Amino acid sequence: MYEKALTCTDIKHLEQLPNVGKATVADLHLLSITEPQQLKGRNPYQMYDELCALTKVRHDPCVYDVFISIVKFMNGEPPQTWWHYTAERKAHLASPSSL
Repeated sequence: MYEKALTCTDIKHLEQLPNVGKATVADLHLLSITEPQQLKGRNPYQMYDELCALTKVRHDPCVYDVFISIVKFMNGEPPQTWWHYTAERKAHLASPSSL
C-alpha cells in the first residue's frame, strides 16, 4: 500500500493520488494512464466520457469528481476530497457550453 501524496511533486504511483483506490486505478489504466504525470493538463470530463465509451457503461457521476480532483492535484492544486468538486461538476454539466 502506498501513502497518499501531499503534493504532486511527491507522487510516483497512481495509488498515491488523493481519492484513488483500486477501482480508479483500473479505470485510469483503461484510459492508458499508468503514471500520475499523465494526468497533467487532461480534461476530466473527456476522461469520464472516454471511460464510459470504452466500458459501454454510464459510470456514477462521482467518477467525474474523482477525475477532477486528481487532474487538479497533478496540476498543482492542494489535495481535496472528491466531493469538494461535486458543485463544480454540476455547474459545468448544466452549462450550455458543456453540451
